[in-house]
Amino acid sequence: MTFNYRKTVTYRLSQTAKASRGRANAHLSRLGLHAGQETVLKVLADEDGQTMSQLAATLGVQPPTVTKMISRLSAQGFVLRQASQTDGRLARVFLTEFGRERIGDLDRAWKRLEKEALVGLDEKDRKRLRRLLRIVEQNLAAAGGQGLDPADDPEPDLEEEVPPPSPVVAA
Repeated sequence: MTFNYRKTVTYRLSQTAKASRGRANAHLSRLGLHAGQETVLKVLADEDGQTMSQLAATLGVQPPTVTKMISRLSAQGFVLRQASQTDGRLARVFLTEFGRERIGDLDRAWKRLEKEALVGLDEKDRKRLRRLLRIVEQNLAAAGGQGLDPADDPEPDLEEEVPPPSPVVAA
C-alpha cells in the first residue's frame, strides 16, 4: 500500500496554514496590507524603533525579507526608516502616525480571523490546540536548529465581540 500523505498531521497543518493565510489576506486587504505585514506592525507597536536585524530575528526571517517588507510598508505610509543617530550603518524602523492608527484595525481583523478559524471549538479545545501546535512548532524549530522564545506565546485577547461565522461541518 502506498503512503497516504493526505492523512498526515503535517499535510493538514500545511493546508490549514494556506487557508489561514488566505483568510488573513481577505481581512488585511481591507487595510491595504498582505499577510505577514501585520506581524511587522504589531512587533513595532510592541517595541518601536527596532533595527532591521532585530526585526529579522524577532520575525524569524532573513534580513532581505525584512528589507523588502519594510520598503513596501514604508511606501504605503505605515512605517518610517531612519538612520541611527549613533551608528550611520544602522537603520531603525518606526511606525508612522498612520501605522499606529491602524493597529486597532489590525487587532480587530486578527480577532475575526481567530473566531472564524475556531468556530465549533470550545475553550478547552482551543487551549489544547494552541498547546499542541506550540509543541509541533518547538519540535520543528529544534529539528531545524532554531530556538523559540517561551515568552512568545501569549494568550489571545478575544474580548471584543465579533459575530462568529456559521460553523463548517466536516464530512
